[in-house]
Amino acid sequence: MSIQNEPIEPHGGQLVDRFLTDKETGKWEQKQDELPVIELDNRQESDLEMIAIGAYSPLKGFMGQQDHKTVLEDMQLADGTAWPIPITLSVSTEKADELPGAGPVALVGREGNFLAVFKLEEKFTVDPARRAEAVFGTTDREHPGVEQIYQGGEVYLGGEIDVLRLPGEQPFDDYRLKPAETRQKFNELGWKRVVGFQTRNPIHRAHEYLVKCALEIVDGLLIHPLVGATKSGDVPAEVRMDCYEAVIENYFPKDRVVLSVMPAKMNYAGPREAILHALIRKNYGCSHFIVGRDHAGVGDYYGTYEAQEIFAEFEEGELGIEPLFFDYAFWCNVCGNIASQKTCPHGSEHQVYLSGTKVREKLRNGESLPEEFSRPEVAAILRRAYSK
Repeated sequence: MSIQNEPIEPHGGQLVDRFLTDKETGKWEQKQDELPVIELDNRQESDLEMIAIGAYSPLKGFMGQQDHKTVLEDMQLADGTAWPIPITLSVSTEKADELPGAGPVALVGREGNFLAVFKLEEKFTVDPARRAEAVFGTTDREHPGVEQIYQGGEVYLGGEIDVLRLPGEQPFDDYRLKPAETRQKFNELGWKRVVGFQTRNPIHRAHEYLVKCALEIVDGLLIHPLVGATKSGDVPAEVRMDCYEAVIENYFPKDRVVLSVMPAKMNYAGPREAILHALIRKNYGCSHFIVGRDHAGVGDYYGTYEAQEIFAEFEEGELGIEPLFFDYAFWCNVCGNIASQKTCPHGSEHQVYLSGTKVREKLRNGESLPEEFSRPEVAAILRRAYSK
């Protein structure tokens, strides 16, 4: 399915749609008992959905060995298209031995639903340390992304997918817009320049500052929280969504903001994941993407602005989306508002630094959130959630 006459072209030139027709679905359901089966976990379900709806365009399935190799080494697919993180399906050695060398395989979700037909083309292995070092810059298994590699199967499977249905019990139905739907929405609103904002935390005052600065130079804003798998300790998606709704209702012009969810999982790959998040938002129809401090980072594995610096490794126009780089924002007691080193002349003794980590710490300790951290509506939602 290609998108015509739109200012932002999908990555690779065509918006992927891997859904089967009702007739095709019926045919495969009749053959299900004849097919070998792979049971997906929640992270694999997320990847399947992202491929199916075109959010991972131009990917049509799980990467084979050559794409995997060039992504690790050069941050591009085998055909030269920019791509920073392998999207793969792995199984145990025992499971791989049960599968044919090639042919159709049923992908089944955690609820037992027949989700997709996987057209298995190849099996291959990868040194987990090599993959971890390339993607995450570390082999330390304390890093949640590295640990995911070691917990996954030893054998990778490459091939395209044809999707019968998405996983069941998907939350946030009203906000679960596919890339084709956000593109249509932007077109209806007359937006040609749209900035995307990635978040896995409740919106605090520093976030609001960043997105409103960006909104000054574009037609509209896509607040696009990630609702797939995250690490232990992150604020639950349903609580975050309540916070986003409250902030938009009280502090944003309704005709300039779209709230939608992104079903991807978090990799915590820092710089490489910043590129992936930008390309995903390009597929959703965004022309610009906000990259803040330590984007998609975790712990102390990445430098403060590495996620911004990595964009310089791509040729001009190669990514097809314009990153907007922001300095670390803070509350200045002298200025009386949110500022950054670019806009505030006062010393660090007057600056209150904001972060999702600090918010979570205060909530876990039963402390109230000062206005410098969060809008009162957001603070109230978070207090209720953490008092349960």
